[in-house]
Amino acid sequence: MSDNVRGLVGSEILRMAAEINAMVAAGEQICNLTVGDFDSAQFPIPARFLEHIQQAYLDGETNYPPADGVAVLREAVCEYAAREWGARYPVESVLIASGARPILYGAYRSVVNPGDKVVYPVPSWNNNHYAWMTGAEGVVVPTRPEDGFMPTLEQLTPHLAEARLICLNSPLNPTGTVIRENELRAIAEAIVEENERRTRAGKRHLFLIHDQVYAALIFDSNRHHMPTELVPEAAPWVISLDGISKCFASTGLRVGWVFAAPALVRRMKGLIGHLGAWAPRPEQIALARFLNEPDAVREFQQDMNDRVQRRLHALFEGFEQLREQGYPVECVSPQGAIYLSLRLDLIGKTVAGARVESNEQIRRLLLERAGMAVVPFQAFGLDEESGW
Repeated sequence: MSDNVRGLVGSEILRMAAEINAMVAAGEQICNLTVGDFDSAQFPIPARFLEHIQQAYLDGETNYPPADGVAVLREAVCEYAAREWGARYPVESVLIASGARPILYGAYRSVVNPGDKVVYPVPSWNNNHYAWMTGAEGVVVPTRPEDGFMPTLEQLTPHLAEARLICLNSPLNPTGTVIRENELRAIAEAIVEENERRTRAGKRHLFLIHDQVYAALIFDSNRHHMPTELVPEAAPWVISLDGISKCFASTGLRVGWVFAAPALVRRMKGLIGHLGAWAPRPEQIALARFLNEPDAVREFQQDMNDRVQRRLHALFEGFEQLREQGYPVECVSPQGAIYLSLRLDLIGKTVAGARVESNEQIRRLLLERAGMAVVPFQAFGLDEESGW
């Protein structure tokens, strides 16, 4: 085997999920809160989307799609972004792929050389793995619950001069929090200023990956913003990812897209083509038709938002009651996505006759004594044993 494969660490979340699935198959009752997926009986895909998928298959839309996606879908996602967030892109800035995951990896591969510095906050999803897979130097930015586990410009500023790539995700997997508008604006403005400096110096530019696959799942007074909506001048260096997995409860249908500079999209198109990571043509045709029905889209997303929010707030209120009763728990109010952040203040304490030294021990305690399966922040790049 190659050194690359031997050194590769698989998904910690999927490893835990496999363990839980085996326990459930053996007859154990587990509340499984690991993989970010939906019960399709409770959260089916949009009915109109399903109708369009069925019709696309009946119409024989089963050939290879274009390497950058079918034209009608590229146009439809441009209209969707303009309608929802006021961000306007030409169709040449759009690439369709089999979900946001290959696009995220493709973005890394398209702008990062071995040895380049990639700056990302922890906790965050998979950036540590993609940095390793591209030979980059991962620069970790610790975050704080009072900031919603989002990096601030103050924290990022020391790294701007040397970084090749900064990675943001909002709403955030795994914390269910949203970056503040003023903070996102400040970061985008700083990237513009840094790239103006680099242009004068003849240096390679700094890019920003903005992962927004949970953008339509956002609660209360929180709002989602795109960097290019707030700072249009940042468009040449912003790579925004989106997809249907979460916002349309369609995790198995595999359609995602990227908004980026046309020159970068052309390079990513070649990479995605070699990987064969195209979204299935019938789903592309169907999604284009569905996105062009804005009333149906909004009706589905509002209903889904309400139901996800009710579930997350019920969990949050339950943990808040435990905290008020004196239990060592801390919980962050959910702002978006499908996640809730919980801290169990057990490190250094004795539970069930054993001293707790790690988040993994806490995970095992919850699983074995409460039948609850959760994911510690270690699966999202955190080294600190803090109880999160």
